[in-house]
Amino acid sequence: MKVFVLTENNAGELTAAEHGLSYLIESDGSRILFDTGQSDLFIKNAAIMGVSLKKIDMIILSHGHFDHGNGLGHLQGGTLLCHPGCFIRRYRRSDHSYIGLKNSREELAGKFNLIVSKEPYRISESILFAGEIPRITPFESKLTSFVLEDGTPDFVSDDSALIITMPQGLFIITGCGHAGIVNTMEQASAITGNKKIYGIMGGFHLKEDDLQTIETINYLKKKKVTHILPSHCTSGAALARFRSTFDTRPVRTGDILSF
Repeated sequence: MKVFVLTENNAGELTAAEHGLSYLIESDGSRILFDTGQSDLFIKNAAIMGVSLKKIDMIILSHGHFDHGNGLGHLQGGTLLCHPGCFIRRYRRSDHSYIGLKNSREELAGKFNLIVSKEPYRISESILFAGEIPRITPFESKLTSFVLEDGTPDFVSDDSALIITMPQGLFIITGCGHAGIVNTMEQASAITGNKKIYGIMGGFHLKEDDLQTIETINYLKKKKVTHILPSHCTSGAALARFRSTFDTRPVRTGDILSF
């Protein structure tokens, strides 16, 4: 499996950065575009990297936030898979600024073959879309800085992930991890029946070196996960804890990672 980092918060030597995430994943003979960042930067970086965005088998939207899905406006055609909740209007609680998708469900259905699923969705023999992730741990997804249009809390129930079954175990790719990284890994094991987690990569949405970060690290240690690559919306304090525990490396645009 290869992961091409097209958009990320940290710039590479030749590639630019923005607050957002976009990966091109090649696995099991499939080419999957996982999120598109907030602009056309993923297209520009792909060109610099010499990576073709033609013949994409599927586009996955991890959840309906602008920094993961507004780049969809720069694509046309193909199949787009996401949770149906991606299209709600959502805001920051602090200043009520809009953080949802620029394009409506109807607009995206006109541009793509749109598939929406709350349930796990099989993409290939070894690749699954996780669907809606149950919130089962006592330390994750308990607080949110987001609200819906009517002012009620938005816990981003549409947050999902990609699950790839490899000979060494499951490799999980998250967009932001709003559902909680441990909840996400538990969902992956529940729907595949595979308890071995080989790797996890993407936004971990850990904002402090706090209980949630510590419990997440404890779970990863217990599971003996080989590849741990937190990025995007993971804070400096949490990243420092991960680096001191696992010797994790920074993820930057332009990276091409092989597993």
